[in-house]
Amino acid sequence: MSLTATSFDWVRELVRKESAIVLQPGKEYLVEARLLPLARQMGLTDVSKLVETVRIRPDADNNRRIVEALTTNETSWFRDGDPFTALTSTVLPSLLSARGANERLQIWSAASSSGQEPYTIAMLLDDALPNATSRVSITATDLSREMVQRTRAGRFSQLEVNRGLPAPMLVRHFSRVGNEWEVSANLRRMVNAGECNLAAPLPRMGPFDVVYLRNVLIYFDLPTKQTILRRVRDLMRPDGWLFLGAAETTLGVDDSWERVVIGRSSAYRPLKGA
Repeated sequence: MSLTATSFDWVRELVRKESAIVLQPGKEYLVEARLLPLARQMGLTDVSKLVETVRIRPDADNNRRIVEALTTNETSWFRDGDPFTALTSTVLPSLLSARGANERLQIWSAASSSGQEPYTIAMLLDDALPNATSRVSITATDLSREMVQRTRAGRFSQLEVNRGLPAPMLVRHFSRVGNEWEVSANLRRMVNAGECNLAAPLPRMGPFDVVYLRNVLIYFDLPTKQTILRRVRDLMRPDGWLFLGAAETTLGVDDSWERVVIGRSSAYRPLKGA
């Protein structure tokens, strides 16, 4: 049986309530594709039966699994590579020179999925600024518990490493473990992963020198975007840098940021006194 309108509306409301992400009408195909594997894991034949079961017998863990299935997004290595070039060519050198010799820099990958983004940053640091790696820590957060566990493990399938990871970096920073590739222990030590719902009050962490909040804001309505940007700004250093996705901007959303063009990339910095 195909997904009923009632079931779709229930899923939309659950996702909105738990994550503030808005599933637009017409996304029924996405709900069916993402939730059918979960339904089959539970011994059910279709998504409407999954929704009916969870509605009749409410269970926080099943609610979490539904939300995670619908909010875990595709990712790859060096996705939209310009923000990473800007990091190593301009942002980090300027921050390292501005900080004291013993002062650590903190980078936040705020929607890290299965870990490709934070480990991309770690590899770039190790290759371009090897003397600085001991001064940099990377915090990786995601809404999904499964994605956080995968980031901590630092293991990726052959299909995953084929998506944008240059062969020399694979050889230099990974080891083959069975059918998977494992990130080096040195890079895993640089990355600290944890759960974080960006639409809820954020945990105490930071202050961050650099934040990657890419391809996240596009899923939220305007008030939620404004709230997230304000909360993120509160966790940043006054001279910090924010990177958004290529289709995202603070313009027309939050006027407390200054846009800075770095090569082919744009970054945003907190406006003084804002």
